[in-house]
Amino acid sequence: MEQLEERIRRDGVVKSEGVLKVDSFLNHQLDIELFDAMGAEFKRLFADAPVTKILTIEASGIGIACVVARHFGVPVVFAKKAQSINLDGDMHTTRIQSFTHGRVYDVIVSKKFLGPDDHVLIIDDFLANGCALNGLIELVDEAGATVEGIGIAIEKGFQPGGDGLRERGYRLESLAIVDAMDPATGEIEFRR
Repeated sequence: MEQLEERIRRDGVVKSEGVLKVDSFLNHQLDIELFDAMGAEFKRLFADAPVTKILTIEASGIGIACVVARHFGVPVVFAKKAQSINLDGDMHTTRIQSFTHGRVYDVIVSKKFLGPDDHVLIIDDFLANGCALNGLIELVDEAGATVEGIGIAIEKGFQPGGDGLRERGYRLESLAIVDAMDPATGEIEFRR
């Protein structure tokens, strides 16, 4: 998606070879007009999928997932990284290692909100090694639901997550795929 790539070039900051900072528009301060264009693009890409739920993980994926859900006219369910007193009943659970935070989270979704009749589009802001997405897929599988596809804002094509998911047969659409980043120059190379 050219609009997203242009924004990454303009406002993204390469912190190291593996870290791209996009907090001014994607995952701290949110550019809603850009999100709306991304939501429309995901709707176009997955127009043939019978999506009944959008699934993401807290926190950075929630904003994008909400806008995508608006385009599909379906609810968003987000996997929580912590149990709280507001959660009751039976839960689907898994463990996910966060690339960004360098720790393992117990991730939960209420069985009330994800079940066997659901056709799920998983949405997230970044794809690196695929740990978060693999955990979300486990939650969908545990619920007996169907993964219709995976939509990613920015995929780090130089890390193995995307290739692994595609090799396993998942329909994965990334709006921008970064093939290389140079922390010395700040240059970012996108896949064509």
